[in-house]
Amino acid sequence: MEEKELPINFFSEEIDFELENEEKTSLWLQKIANREGFVVSVINYIFCDDEYLHKINMEYLNHDTYTDIITFDNSEDDQEQVLEGDIFISVERVRENSAELKTTFEQEIHRVMVHGLLHLTGQDDHSVEDKQKMREKENTALELLVINY
Repeated sequence: MEEKELPINFFSEEIDFELENEEKTSLWLQKIANREGFVVSVINYIFCDDEYLHKINMEYLNHDTYTDIITFDNSEDDQEQVLEGDIFISVERVRENSAELKTTFEQEIHRVMVHGLLHLTGQDDHSVEDKQKMREKENTALELLVINY
């Protein structure tokens, strides 16, 4: 029997990290996408370290900075409401940010994961207004996660 690829996949081959409750997290992310009016074709979450993500940031975006997340939208133009992409997350940066923000690592990793998903739905965070709207959507998503766990 052929194994069916799930719409949301989690990879962490480069580092020693394993996301807890992958199935529930996947269902939660799909629910957020649906609430935003989208369906997930395939989204790959790739967990990595700072250096790996910095290299991607330099190579593809020409940014010489460390970041917690980079999202690549691979959706087809003719399928507007279908999400497809690769989301790279630095576990090191998320761990550091969670300590700085005085939150749990689990809460911060989920916030960053939904942040990447929201970028795929077209949400932006360049202006103060956009950042506030994005944060509100993240908070709403995190509330749903708590209810479903």
